[in-house]
Amino acid sequence: MHASPDPSLTQSDSVAEEPVKASLPEYVYARLREDIFEMRLLPGDQVTETEVAAYFKVSRTPVREALQRLQSDGLMQGYVRGGWEVVPMDFKRFADLYELRQLIEVHAVTRLCAPPEAEKRSIDMAQINALKADWCVSAEQRLTDGRAVAALDECFHQTLVRATGNQEMASAFDRLTDRIRIVRRLDFVYGDCVGSTYEEHAAILAQIDARAGDEAVRLITDHIAGSHAEVNQITLHRLHSARASAATERLPYVTVRVIRSF
Repeated sequence: MHASPDPSLTQSDSVAEEPVKASLPEYVYARLREDIFEMRLLPGDQVTETEVAAYFKVSRTPVREALQRLQSDGLMQGYVRGGWEVVPMDFKRFADLYELRQLIEVHAVTRLCAPPEAEKRSIDMAQINALKADWCVSAEQRLTDGRAVAALDECFHQTLVRATGNQEMASAFDRLTDRIRIVRRLDFVYGDCVGSTYEEHAAILAQIDARAGDEAVRLITDHIAGSHAEVNQITLHRLHSARASAATERLPYVTVRVIRSF
């Protein structure tokens, strides 16, 4: 059974729809984050709580909560008197996060491939086996929508870590996943990685199943390195394309569009 895509990965409309009153901060947060992810909001764009509140037809309180949450995600930074700015695209930060991702996943795969008698903690191989229903499938059974596969991909890697039984490591990895999502998903939406992702994930699962640690580590290392290199190129291309159209297109709640380097 395929995992359900993150609701924030769906496209948003150019005009704000009526918010769901049960969770206004969550609604505003998801819409603003999607505008950042889709590069409708660009690095350097400045907004105010008042303008965002008017656009989404809510009070400033849920807007402030949403912007503070985006700030904790590393996507926005606040100024005085309710002013906010989309943070510059920091490729060094993403490189650091991908390095940390590789360290965690290599450790997880090593643990998953270890002989049962060598493991002091309980390894949940049932979680790993369940992944085969999504990834070890024929070409005709594969998903083709980039956003859906991006969500499924996140689930795959989070499951590798979670199956080790180390909940602290899994929680840290979930936070890391949130921080690289803005660039990682571009490879699925604008790149051509869906087919190779299915093949590489299936190969990784096969090596874990065989407890072939060295080969599994090599595959996961190459998989992550290839993804990082690709998203760097696609991110730069998307930013330049977005900048090219930015002169004539601007979201209604953007008060200032600043051309920043990235």
